[in-house]
Order: sequence, then structure tokens, then C-alpha cells
Amino acid sequence: MISIYSLTFNEMQKKIIDLGLPKFNAISIYKWIYQKKINNFDKFTDISKNNIEILKKNFYFPNFEIVNTINCDDKTIKFLFKLEDGNYIEAVLMYFEFGKSICISSQVGCAMGCKFCASGLFKKKRNLTPDEYILQYLKISEYLSKTNDTISNISFMGIGEPFDNYDNLLKAIKIFNERNGICLGMRNLIVSTCGIVPKIIQFAKDCEQVKLAISLHASNDKVRNKIMPINYRWNISELMNAAKKYVSITKKQITFEYVLLKGVNDSKEFAIELSKLITGINCYVNLLVYNKVKENDFKQSNNTKLFANELTKRNVIVAVRTPKGKNVDAGCGQLRSDFENNNT
Repeated sequence: MISIYSLTFNEMQKKIIDLGLPKFNAISIYKWIYQKKINNFDKFTDISKNNIEILKKNFYFPNFEIVNTINCDDKTIKFLFKLEDGNYIEAVLMYFEFGKSICISSQVGCAMGCKFCASGLFKKKRNLTPDEYILQYLKISEYLSKTNDTISNISFMGIGEPFDNYDNLLKAIKIFNERNGICLGMRNLIVSTCGIVPKIIQFAKDCEQVKLAISLHASNDKVRNKIMPINYRWNISELMNAAKKYVSITKKQITFEYVLLKGVNDSKEFAIELSKLITGINCYVNLLVYNKVKENDFKQSNNTKLFANELTKRNVIVAVRTPKGKNVDAGCGQLRSDFENNNT
């Protein structure tokens, strides 16, 4: 049987025709499952009973168990999901002035091994499937339905490296964007990568309207090698060249994510070096306040304001991301890590 959430609209339409159902039933199905968020075939009232039985024999509704939700003082809500195979992932709901945004996971675990991140504490087990991307959205939408709120933006910045799950990522993006379904604009989606260079260039061609963020976190190879092992594969020079190509192809601004780690990458000298590194690239820098991970020795920087001012003086567009969910350990992978450590 096929997961009902795993098909793009065109795939759904083709499958419906192959099953002998009217072509227009695909529109009805998409509207029932994504706009009305109904997960029961018997409630599809504009489809005949005979055709409902055909759907039941060929499709099923997968589901996640919400193991835990933790509410933060700033309204941020952290979700821990148990997948059908027993693995765990996280997603985060954040409230902003522009609307409700969710940060969703791409993999069970992570193979990138960034030293400051909790996601890699449990090694990568597998990629998420397209419907597992979609279910994160649907489960949080169900949660928000109590207050008639909706999700306006999606960040692919949770557990895992999205570009290490490239094909499933692209399919999920297409499903999120389908006008008969969820209908989220491409510009309301942002994908973050720690620097898989070939995929950055490919993504510029495949999804030029989707925003891109690069997790940079250092201004030279010496420091980046220490905290981000991927830099041994594609160094900063190669990463900057890919960023320039991305901007050239898409004509869009790119985001450089930079987490400030005390005594590691947060001095005035690093700010000056960073400003020189990104000169000539249409970009802005998103400075992140570190969410402490108890399994490592990194500490939150006290130099956020100084660092931001040094960048601004050098005509770098900079934003300091307001910490979300600090009192609930809302950094990537922290809730899953705590849960699995306490339940093994």
C-alpha cells in the first residue's frame, strides 16, 4: 500500500487514473487531506462509496505519535515525534510577528558531526521519507487547529542535513507547494545546509525560489575544521564559490548562519575576517545565540553585540536571532537526546 502523503499531485492523479477512478478525484483527495486535513477515507463525502473502497485498498494514512510537547516562555513549542518504525525526531513551532513558523527534521540522526550540535550525538540511522516531512507539518497543524492558527513558514533546519536527503527533500518541497494542497509559497520555505557544495549549486537550479541558508560558523578553515568536519571535504573557499554561484543563478540573497561560541569564533578579529570573506556576495549574516548542549564544553558568547557592531561597521547586513525555546532546550536534537538518554 502507498502512504497517501507520499505523492505529488501529478503522481496522485496518475495513480487515480490507473486505478480506474475519475481524474478529478485527485483534486478532491488533495483538498480533503491537505486543506481540510481529514485522515479518514470514509469522510471524503464527494467520492463514491465504491471508489472509497478502492482508495482503502491502495492507500493508507501513516501517523506519528506525539511523545512529548514542551512549551517555552516565549510560546515556542518543541515536539518529539515517535515514527512508525520506533525512531524519534523533533520539530519546533515558533511564533513571530509575521506568523507561525515550524522547523522540521530531515533525518533520523545526523552524519555531519558538527561538534556544537546535539543532532549528531546519535548518528544517522536513515533519511526521512517525503511523507514524514509532510506529517511533521500536519501534526503541528492539528495542534494549532485548537486556536484556528495556521503555519506560514517552514524551515528545513531540524535534525539532519537536508542536502544529504536531497531527492526526498525536493519531493516534500513540491508537495508543500502544490496549489491544490498545502499551497505554501516557495518563498515561505528555507533550507539550511552545513555545506554540501555540489548540492548548493544543484539546488539553485532545482528550487531557485526557495531560500537558502548556509551554516558557516567560522571565518577560516582552521576553526571550521575543528567544529565542522564537513569542512575537510569542502573547505571555505569552495563553499564561498558555491555561494556566489547560487546567488548568480537565483538572483536571491543568501543567509549565512553563524553561531557565536565563547572563545572559539566570537572575537572582533573573527568578525573582521568574516566581513572580508563574504564581501561581494549578496547575503546577510544571521548571528545565533548558542543553546547550551550539556554533552559538550561549548559556551554561549558574551560578545554578540560587539560582533554584530563590527559587521555592521563593515557594511554587512546582520541580524541577531532572538533565542527561541532556551528554557526547553530547543536547539536541534536536544529534546530527542534527553529523551533517549533517559529511556535507555
